[in-house]
Amino acid sequence: MGRKQDGRNCYDPEAKRDLVEVCLQPGISVARLAMQHGVNANLLRTWIGRYRKKHESAGAILAQPSAFIPVVGAKVAAPQGGGGLWATLPNGVRLDLSGLTEHELPQLLTWLSRLPCSGSPQG
Repeated sequence: MGRKQDGRNCYDPEAKRDLVEVCLQPGISVARLAMQHGVNANLLRTWIGRYRKKHESAGAILAQPSAFIPVVGAKVAAPQGGGGLWATLPNGVRLDLSGLTEHELPQLLTWLSRLPCSGSPQG
């Protein structure tokens, strides 16, 4: 994000598109996502409207099916010793996923799968 001469923020078009596409997924809170990314919720809703208008006029399908199969009603048992549910990313960051609900975990995994990764194959 940069700033224009008049003081307004200037956002990367690819980052805007990625954020809008996450917002179009079922069950996503636009306000929460906006707060998490430091964007005004009304501005994000404006981007969503423009995205929809652009893609509807082109006849595109707005909501793409997830690459993940939804896990419904699955119960995750804590490993012996009460370790919880953790994920370690290739960069060494360790995520504590034990507090997520069955609805939040697939959303988080979808969001993480869309992040650029230096180890990802170029395609």
